[in-house]
Amino acid sequence: MKRSTILFSEMTPDASWEQEFHDWYNDEHIPVRMAVKGFQGARRYAASDNGGYLAVYEMDGPDVLQGPAYAEVKGKPSELTKRMLSEVKGFTRYTGNTYSVKCQPGLSYEEALDSPFLYSVLFRVPADEYGDFNNWYEKDHVPTLMECEDWLMVRRFDVFDGHPENFTHLALHHLRDLSALDSDARAKARASDWRALLADRTWFKGTYRTFRHMRSFESTHDKQE
Repeated sequence: MKRSTILFSEMTPDASWEQEFHDWYNDEHIPVRMAVKGFQGARRYAASDNGGYLAVYEMDGPDVLQGPAYAEVKGKPSELTKRMLSEVKGFTRYTGNTYSVKCQPGLSYEEALDSPFLYSVLFRVPADEYGDFNNWYEKDHVPTLMECEDWLMVRRFDVFDGHPENFTHLALHHLRDLSALDSDARAKARASDWRALLADRTWFKGTYRTFRHMRSFESTHDKQE
């Protein structure tokens, strides 16, 4: 199982300078991070519903964001970066450590990682409910979802920092096609008795988004040494 830390960050540019936003993100914002030791790669996605965009950064661990190399990147932004970050809307930023990874049999982690679509689910779970929530997700929900062959991989993360919401759990569902969300397997998963027990609890309300994969980036740190 691939263990890592991720940074999940959304931004929405104004339509009048959207291409400039993409050029900046692809040619400056992500590349300077890919040159920092500890960044493994990144993927960009377009949201299905509101014109926003998501970047998911893969890192060796949470300490990467506390190191001097990343502090240099964060502390000395270009004028273009300052302008972009001040003008985008819908900004979110969540960091989490890998809790579990489940792939379809015969499919490699790397293949699933570049899935055409991503379905994100964020939950705010009370600390004393973590056990029940994780047991249901791992032993009932994920196995049932993956009865659909287009449900390529599920990665789950313990969120330890983020805003604007204080979410505690993030699941990234890697899909071959968005039709998986209408599959018999998902209907079965949502109708399970175990899920029904949790759904009666006041906190059981997820935040769901769907995204289309746009582009993948690899670390360039080793290539520069």
